[in-house]
Amino acid sequence: MRVVIAPGQLAGALSAGEAARAMAQGWRLQWPGDQLALVPMADGGEGTIEVVSARMPGARRRQIEVADARGRAVHAGWLSLPDGRALVEAAQACGLARLAPGERDPLLATSYGVGQLIAAAAEGHREIVVGVAGTATMDGGGGMATALGHGLRRADGNSLKVGGRFLLDLERIEAAPRVPATVVVCTDATLPLLGPSGAVAATALAKGASDQDLALLEAALTRLAGIAERDLRGGPWRDIPGAGAAGGLGFGLAAFCHARIEPGAATIADLVGLDQALEGTTVVLTGEDALGAFVSSRARERGALVLAVPAPPGDPRDAASLVAARTADLARTIDR
Repeated sequence: MRVVIAPGQLAGALSAGEAARAMAQGWRLQWPGDQLALVPMADGGEGTIEVVSARMPGARRRQIEVADARGRAVHAGWLSLPDGRALVEAAQACGLARLAPGERDPLLATSYGVGQLIAAAAEGHREIVVGVAGTATMDGGGGMATALGHGLRRADGNSLKVGGRFLLDLERIEAAPRVPATVVVCTDATLPLLGPSGAVAATALAKGASDQDLALLEAALTRLAGIAERDLRGGPWRDIPGAGAAGGLGFGLAAFCHARIEPGAATIADLVGLDQALEGTTVVLTGEDALGAFVSSRARERGALVLAVPAPPGDPRDAASLVAARTADLARTIDR
C-alpha cells in the first residue's frame, strides 16, 4: 500500500518535518511493509523554507543578518530555487515565535527585516514568493517599504519611525524604484486591511495588543492606506482579499512592490509536489487543522482515504511519541 504523509506543524509542538517522521514511525509499527512518501506541508508561515528545501532538489538556502520585529539583529534565511524564483518567509525576520511573550507589541513591531530579505532575494531572481503568515507586526508593511528605499515622511520631512503606532505621523510617501522582480504574496488569509474583518480586528490581540490599542492601530493603518493610495500608482489596495494578512503586510507588498496575492497552501503544494505525490496513493495522513483540510481535499479528489492525526496536548517533549502512537491506532482501523 502507498501512503502519503503530509502534515503541517502540529500545535507548535512539532515542525511539519518532525510531525511527518512521527506519523511514519507510528504507521510502520502496524504496517512495516507499506511504501511511505513524506511530504511535509506549510502555508507560507513559519517552517515554509524548511518544508520546501527538503522537497526541492537544487534549492539553496541563503542566510543574511536582518532586523527582527523589535529591530534587533538576527540571522534569517531565504531560498534560491532552481527555476529562477526565490522564496522568502516573513516569519524568519519578524515572526511572532521569535519574540518572548513580554516582547510582543504590535505598536512597535516592524517588518523592516522582511524588506531586507526581499532586497537580498531580488538579486538574480525573476520572481520572489513571500510567505507572510506568523508575523508579530501590525505596520502595514511600512517597515518593509522603508528597508526597500521608500521614503515614509513626517510633516517635518524626517523619516517615520518604524512600528505600527508611528504610521499616525505619516504625511507623504516618496516612492523608490520598484523591486526588479515579480513579487507574489503567499497567504491563505483573505481579510481586507481595515474594518470589522480586517487586520486589527482579526489578529492584533493575538500579537500582543491591548483592547485600548485597537482603535489606534486601526487609525494608523487607515492613514497608511489613504496616503499610499494617494502617493503611489496602481491602487486602491485596502480591500484586496489578503491585504490584511500579517498585520497589513499583504497591503504593503501590493502597494510598494506591485505584488499579487495567491493562496498559500496551494502555492507551497505546487513547490513541494503534493499533487504528484498523491497520484496512485491509497491513504493520506495529515493533521486536523486548516492545512490538513486543504491536503484532505486534494487527496479525496484522487480517491484516497484520509486519516487526520490530532495534535498532541501537553508537554511538547512527548509530542513525537504521542503522534506516533495515535497514528498507529489509526493504522489499525484500516480494513485491508
